[in-house]
Amino acid sequence: MKLASYLLADGSPSYGIVNDAGIADAGAALRGKYSTLRAVLAADALAELTEAASSASPLDPATVRYLSPITDPDKIICIGLNYMGHIIETGKEKPSYPSIFTRYPSSIVGQNEALICPKVSSWFDYEGELAVVIGKAGRSISEQDAFKHVAGYCCFNDGSIRDYQRHTTQFWAGKNFDRSGSMGPYLVTADEVGDPDALTLITRLNGEEVQSTSTGDLAFKIPEIIAYLSIVTELLPGDVIATGTPSGVGLFREPKLFMKDGDTVEVEITGLGTLRNPVRAEA
Repeated sequence: MKLASYLLADGSPSYGIVNDAGIADAGAALRGKYSTLRAVLAADALAELTEAASSASPLDPATVRYLSPITDPDKIICIGLNYMGHIIETGKEKPSYPSIFTRYPSSIVGQNEALICPKVSSWFDYEGELAVVIGKAGRSISEQDAFKHVAGYCCFNDGSIRDYQRHTTQFWAGKNFDRSGSMGPYLVTADEVGDPDALTLITRLNGEEVQSTSTGDLAFKIPEIIAYLSIVTELLPGDVIATGTPSGVGLFREPKLFMKDGDTVEVEITGLGTLRNPVRAEA
């Protein structure tokens, strides 16, 4: 299933299933019980969502405003330096353990929403990524059991303000500017994705391909990441794990290539659709 969160024409939030006919809205029937997709996942209620959506008249996608599929995650955990090609372009060695930082939900927008280039910097970089969404809670999860805890996958753009990222050894400042990253266009359930280690990830800036790789190039694979993170913290339904970006980021190009007002950036991953966002200057 392709699960989306959005605002209806009247501005009210909802969620549903994206299919060939449009969007089968489930929120109209279920929002009183499950306020968001995260709540649906936490209640293990995808069957109930499917039933509610089956009787809904399809919505025209052009009439809704897409949100990040998981609007209210407890955690957004990001892994840095996690494609071998990207590690090589930075001139570093593979870390001994996953390199971890976090993002706030306020830094993430949905499909077709503008990424905001802040006034304080012109070093606004793209980072196409595969995001994992947790469906089943767990602590100290084994690598063998990791995929049992995955609800599905999304395209993710870990938009980064590079000069602020480099102010200290901690990435937080460069990764949490409001509306600097995106996720979507929808959450694709794991049963439709197959092997997440065999997907193709492509990032385009104004139609030009700037990143292209197989997710098989991940330095730390998804089971390793889930196992490591769950030692530290209980992973909860709706938690988002952004698994890292491949080579080709603007910072390490010559000349450097950063996003600016008027640009359009896209992240496409096999089976997950294309996450598309315009770039706008901060007002």
